[in-house]
Amino acid sequence: MSPSRALSDHDELRPAPAHVREATLADADQLTEVHTLARTAYYTAAGGLDPDDPSLSSPEAYAERRAAWAKVLTLPELFTVAAVLDSRVVGCAAMGPAAVGHVDAAHVGQLHQIHVLPDCWGRGIGGLLHDAFVAYLHRTGRTGGVLEAWERNARAQRFYAARGWRPDGHSRPGPGDTRYLYFQLHR
Repeated sequence: MSPSRALSDHDELRPAPAHVREATLADADQLTEVHTLARTAYYTAAGGLDPDDPSLSSPEAYAERRAAWAKVLTLPELFTVAAVLDSRVVGCAAMGPAAVGHVDAAHVGQLHQIHVLPDCWGRGIGGLLHDAFVAYLHRTGRTGGVLEAWERNARAQRFYAARGWRPDGHSRPGPGDTRYLYFQLHR
């Protein structure tokens, strides 16, 4: 738009898009908050778990998540990114070599976690984080990926299916008498 032209009714003012950057230890508190809010949303909305479940809401569970993020951010074999919108961390993803026994870690990367603040769902932030994982696969010479998704989280499963992930037939126990299902992506 030229400086002399005024905005008309059909012009839209759009916020700057989110960007993804490598996360640092200074981001641990924000990553923990994103993780906590996203996890609570999908466990309670998608799966009917009680929002007061201690694994979701207790200070001890929060402290454990905070300690886990601090550890992840210092492990050289893992790579963590933060999605930032208007200087606020709104999403995060952690990735590294596969840590599950049914795939070859030399050739398969694992998307260990991906979380987006619920008030930012549907804005493409998850897609940016997923793109960071695909870039990680390329950068490390891996030919595929593996991840797990809670079987009641249909939203996550649709998200991954739209990006080429397919169930691989493996699972492990999850909360609420359900399972975590494994999915694989082949490049």
